[in-house]
Amino acid sequence: MKKLLIIFTILALPFAGIAQKLRIAVAANAQFVAKVLAQQFNNESGIDAELIVSSSGKLSTQIEQGAPFDVFLSADMKYPQDLYAKELTIAKPRVYAYGKLVIWARNRIDIKHGMKSLNNMMVDKIAIANAALAPYGEAAVEAMKNSYLYDQLRPKLVYGESIAQVNQYLLSGVVDVAFTAKSVVLDPSQKKNQNWVEVTPNLYTPIAQGVVVLKSSTGESLVRANKFYRFLFSPNAKRILKNYGYR
Repeated sequence: MKKLLIIFTILALPFAGIAQKLRIAVAANAQFVAKVLAQQFNNESGIDAELIVSSSGKLSTQIEQGAPFDVFLSADMKYPQDLYAKELTIAKPRVYAYGKLVIWARNRIDIKHGMKSLNNMMVDKIAIANAALAPYGEAAVEAMKNSYLYDQLRPKLVYGESIAQVNQYLLSGVVDVAFTAKSVVLDPSQKKNQNWVEVTPNLYTPIAQGVVVLKSSTGESLVRANKFYRFLFSPNAKRILKNYGYR
């Protein structure tokens, strides 16, 4: 009996470790900065975080279907507000950062003229995130329409499920240009791919990004989730967000 108990205890240890992780659903625009935030949070609290990255819309759907996430970092306020209205969050969403939209291009493409550069004959394909699922895709469409370029550029558009897929399209050479988040191009991993320009801010609605703690988080998980929520508004977290282009 003692042997069985010892074996059970040993087998249970790895699962106990997994249970200690904070599960954070992260919109793809924030995938890089979220890693830095999670590391800083771990340094301060000793709590490990697992990041689940996808489009805001897909993550929101997974949450509605019962995905066991503790915290949701969305790329907008709409999805967290919808979850709050459905009583799936602990409290109302709060803006943790404002994101910025950029045009990112392969090194051979001249984009110094911003939106006007997209009419360049060298630009054959432009990647944007699906506006129905990803707020940065919605912002890209809005910027094109406000620049009176959408109808001209629509035949060139290639759609990705999220900013992460859009980035992959560009880096793999599938497209010439992509609309992405400034936080992506500022990550050290992209230091060799610095051919980008900010989209003029008045061409799109400010991208207010919201955070919520989810009701699927209970017990010790909820305690950890609330600690991360408070950390996200701390001076250290704000400094990290600013370094990645958020305001």
